[in-house]
Amino acid sequence: MPTDAQELKETLLQTDPEFRRLYADHRDLDTRLHELANKHYLSESEQFEEIRLKKKKLQLKDQMEEIIRRHRASAQAPATHG
Repeated sequence: MPTDAQELKETLLQTDPEFRRLYADHRDLDTRLHELANKHYLSESEQFEEIRLKKKKLQLKDQMEEIIRRHRASAQAPATHG
């Protein structure tokens, strides 16, 4: 059972399709935000895009954190034998 946060993330990337999809989407948004940040000037539509992408990126991070919390909670729950 992974105890380190990075190990847990790696495990979820390998075993959880939803987590893997969220992670990929988050990474894609991050790439686009870096592209926008490297521009000297953002048009009005690019400014709105940046705001929208930042909000979406935070939503994805929250969803990934929820999966991590659920995974930790289930790992810490006492096993029922019966």
